[in-house]
Amino acid sequence: MVHNISLSHLLHPPPSPLLIHNHHLHLHFLISLTTITTTTVHILFNQHNSPSMADKIHPSLKQSTGTTTTNPTFPATKAQLYNTTRPVYRPQPRRNRRSCCCSCCLWITFTILLLIIIAAVAGGVFYVLYRPHRPSFTVSSLHVSQFNLTSSNHLNTRFNFTVTARNPNKKLEFNFDSVSVSIDSKGVNVGDGSISPFVMPKKNTTRLKTIVSTTGRIVDDNSNLKSDLKNKKSLPLTIRLDTKVKVKIGSFKTKKVPIRVVCDGIRVTPPSGRTPTTASTSDVKCKVDLRIKIWKWTI
Repeated sequence: MVHNISLSHLLHPPPSPLLIHNHHLHLHFLISLTTITTTTVHILFNQHNSPSMADKIHPSLKQSTGTTTTNPTFPATKAQLYNTTRPVYRPQPRRNRRSCCCSCCLWITFTILLLIIIAAVAGGVFYVLYRPHRPSFTVSSLHVSQFNLTSSNHLNTRFNFTVTARNPNKKLEFNFDSVSVSIDSKGVNVGDGSISPFVMPKKNTTRLKTIVSTTGRIVDDNSNLKSDLKNKKSLPLTIRLDTKVKVKIGSFKTKKVPIRVVCDGIRVTPPSGRTPTTASTSDVKCKVDLRIKIWKWTI
């Protein structure tokens, strides 16, 4: 069998299978190298331009402008956790009760001060116009007709008491209720009496008389009064007058005001028989005080 071999086959013989296989391997290697290079470049590019993990967690820590960066604070603030661009919630202001109470207290204090100022001004005007003075009292006489103590410690006394009341005012008149009279000696009440109601006109002097006595009053064994009576010593006496008075200014009358008159400095010697003794009243001083009652207390 004769094979026909052309000149082209002789000049360009066909590649062998081994050569073709090596050519394919070389081509695959180049393609793989190109792919790896491209992937590496792409990864480096993304790492340069993409944000870091810290930027993803705290995006507000990275400044949008400028090249200077600040270190993040730790722990993170509420603005960093909840985004600074979110509007801050501000509750509506409420009216404070304490401020209302303070305002009320201030107004009450201001009102009280204003009333005090008005009262002071009115009192000053009244004093300038009328020149008011308290009535005065003096003990005119005190006669002791009985002052003894029985064997059973029963006290019997009898005093003839005279007091002089004066009204020094030119424009004021005093109207007195009935006057309660009591006499004490060393803390023991030794007599009680009363004076009828009376009126003291302007610039007037009134003499008032009454009987002050006690019968069968029990005296304690340890009392100093008992020992002084047995020894016939001079005894100190204190006289108290309690009453209520109303002031009349022209046609205007005030309410009744309680007063107390206390007279100290009286000394008396108990009578030895039926002959009365006279108390010493030369050093007597009588003090007139207003008595103001506040609830249960009287001052």
